[in-house]
Amino acid sequence: MAQIIEARAVSKRFRQHRRFPGFLGALKTLVTAEYTEIEAVTDVSFAIAQGEAVGYLGPNGAGKSTMIKMMTGILVPSAGDLTVLGRVPHRERQANAREIGVVFGQRSQLWWDLPVRDSFELHREIYGIPRPRFDENLKSLSSLLDLEPFLERAVRQLSLGQRMRAEIVMALLHDPKILFLDEPTIGLDVVAKDAVRKFLSRVNRERGTTIILTTHDLQDIEEICPRLIMVDHSRLIFDGETAKLRTALGSARRLMLEFAADPGPLELKSARLTSDDGLRKHYLLERDDISLVHVLDEIGDTTALKDISIEEPNIEEVIRTFYQRRNAELPPR
Repeated sequence: MAQIIEARAVSKRFRQHRRFPGFLGALKTLVTAEYTEIEAVTDVSFAIAQGEAVGYLGPNGAGKSTMIKMMTGILVPSAGDLTVLGRVPHRERQANAREIGVVFGQRSQLWWDLPVRDSFELHREIYGIPRPRFDENLKSLSSLLDLEPFLERAVRQLSLGQRMRAEIVMALLHDPKILFLDEPTIGLDVVAKDAVRKFLSRVNRERGTTIILTTHDLQDIEEICPRLIMVDHSRLIFDGETAKLRTALGSARRLMLEFAADPGPLELKSARLTSDDGLRKHYLLERDDISLVHVLDEIGDTTALKDISIEEPNIEEVIRTFYQRRNAELPPR
């Protein structure tokens, strides 16, 4: 499959005016030209193929948004090579913009006082979208995200969830090959988040649109992105399938046993007891090869057993475990 984004040892440094503490320091800040250098992205390399959905993940300040801005041509790398659809984004920014869509959760591309439909029409003019294609895209995308009820309403009158749905539709009207999303579900309620996630998964699956997603809501990653790129302190620390990350960490499954009558203390060799509430006992299955059959064999008499459940660790637990283990292995800074 063709690689449409390639980053090779990409770095981005910013110069920040040095500030001195106190009143005299504030005066010194005004008259001196001292700077400190901040490394936002350090020696990051990856390749993304056409049609992939990739989560770009990391804590605040790890360089996620900086990398997105370099891929969209807004920022220029300080070092390394970066190509998107065969172009250097900042050198061919206009040509690049015609083949990508961008949604920043905190910033709107819609015209605040105009009806949503008018913003879409302006977008059609700017991108030169043929009328038949525009009408077809608007109809299908609006239907998928239920935009019809508020297409004629001014953007300023929309709820956050409605505005975000309109932002995503607008970013897709010109049939971009790549859709960049920076915190697309931030501030949305549960229902709106679910609608956006299902829509993005469908767009990726049915239209083959490549999706690059940065988010702090890890359920976005779990439902949309089979692949993760993880960064920390500006550096790449993981690039691979989410399923492989789970396997590599061996994250413990949670086991719950509920009894009709309390059997008393019940220690198992196959699972570690974490809490005993009498009728309900909670365990961790810390080995992948332990099955429910092993547990039941060890219990022996299951006549008092009323209910049993095994719960896989969610993506948040997996990511947290990864960072905790990595930080424990790193030497102190």
